[in-house]
Amino acid sequence: MTDLTGMLPTFFAGLGLGFSLIIAIGAQNAFVLRQGVRREHVVVVVAICALSDAVLIVVGITGIGVVIERFPVALVVIRLAGAAFLLIYGILAARRAFRKQSLDAADGSVSRSLASVAVTTLALTWLNPHVYLDTVLLLGSVANATGKALGAEYGRWVFGAGAVLASLVWFTVLGFGARALRPLFARPGAWRILDAAVAVTMIAIGVKLAISG
Repeated sequence: MTDLTGMLPTFFAGLGLGFSLIIAIGAQNAFVLRQGVRREHVVVVVAICALSDAVLIVVGITGIGVVIERFPVALVVIRLAGAAFLLIYGILAARRAFRKQSLDAADGSVSRSLASVAVTTLALTWLNPHVYLDTVLLLGSVANATGKALGAEYGRWVFGAGAVLASLVWFTVLGFGARALRPLFARPGAWRILDAAVAVTMIAIGVKLAISG
């Protein structure tokens, strides 16, 4: 029986893989960054992202990812819905990029409701087909393979715990750390650059999802 001390490498392996899968620039990270700069419903955004990842990691470890492999049509539906959502969001971000507004203006009359931000966060997370391929299938498969290699049933859960912590740490740092950039975004030009970057990211990923088969 492998003791808990011997499981530390497994935990850190899960932590490392979790970070490697989540740190890449994407639609979700761009949205979290923007909300962090605005200081708008950051706790809710971070909580939704981290909890969603935790659920997906557990789903992958329990082997439900096999169901996704057997029903690829589900990923097709998610891919098209996600593409449409990202394209619309990207266009709206592009429109904001062409408007002159400071951070104070952005925090004022156009402030978004909690419900709107929550729905957007959920959509960016659950309508992304890559989250099912990376988090559910890839991470779940590696976690289960690691558990078998160690000969300990709980090995896969130790690996998964590391991945869950990586997600929690990343979104917390990204969401709340973005506040340090607030003085920079008091300038209208910097705010427009951020919106332009968000627009490019969203539209590029949306187009890629739409044309990929």
